[in-house]
Amino acid sequence: MIKHIAMWRIAEPCRENALRIKTALEGLNGKIPGLLHLEVGVDISREGESADVVLYSEFESRQALEAYQNHPAHAEVAPLVKALRSERRVVDYEL
Repeated sequence: MIKHIAMWRIAEPCRENALRIKTALEGLNGKIPGLLHLEVGVDISREGESADVVLYSEFESRQALEAYQNHPAHAEVAPLVKALRSERRVVDYEL
């Protein structure tokens, strides 16, 4: 199993933009083979070092993660996230 975690800071931080990202990404659930679990959280701490949005997802394999990144449904969501973010961090790890 592969866990894929991404965190973003939003260019113009506001709850509305964070929720737009959350809704778009959570809409991928059930649409991409090999995606076992996906959830998105919006930061409530609002500290200087925190990210605004976090994606936590689990995949069957590295191949499933790669397929997710190239899937048309993901390709529809990516431009929105890229347009709203100012910074991105990602960690992928295998169990």
